[in-house]
Amino acid sequence: MRYNDRRTLGNGVDCMGWFKKSRNEELKNVPESVKRQYRCAFTGHRPEKVIGSEGRIIVELRREIEKAIADGYKVFLTGMSRGVDLWAADIVLELRRYNKDLKLVCVIPFEGMEDRWPADWKKHYDLVRRQADFVWVLSDRYSKDAYQKRNQWLVDHASRLIAVFNGSVSGTGNTIRYAREAGVTTHIIEVRCS
Repeated sequence: MRYNDRRTLGNGVDCMGWFKKSRNEELKNVPESVKRQYRCAFTGHRPEKVIGSEGRIIVELRREIEKAIADGYKVFLTGMSRGVDLWAADIVLELRRYNKDLKLVCVIPFEGMEDRWPADWKKHYDLVRRQADFVWVLSDRYSKDAYQKRNQWLVDHASRLIAVFNGSVSGTGNTIRYAREAGVTTHIIEVRCS
């Protein structure tokens, strides 16, 4: 695993909620459940798997993100896939312009995940990645379970999950089930299958 940046939230806490030893040694043993209490993750389908307007989904995502902020969430984790992940990241980046306490963390399953995407999605991915406060790459190369590992990582490092779900058997459905089993608060935006 590697990362490209660790900007801080202040008071010795970096954007992932890990405590810097140099500022506050006594906080190094804080349990993950405490560190993750201000982190919210996203999951959802690719654009071709949902019926309905992208605009409606984005409005609903924004509403859920604003609720999370009102509830004290400051760090948002995106899996960086086409569709919901990147739309949610855009909203966080927009809201960050008005609230400097907000942080965006990109959790990438493997380097080059975007290589086979259409040019417009590649450009979107690159723009979000460049503007993120923190980028976490889980593997240097693709594996069959790369996306599942990424989804589990997101849930394991958040206390809230915002999901756009069409009810189908899918990675999104597996992530929601995993989050519920882990006791992570889950907010679902329902959409129709395509």
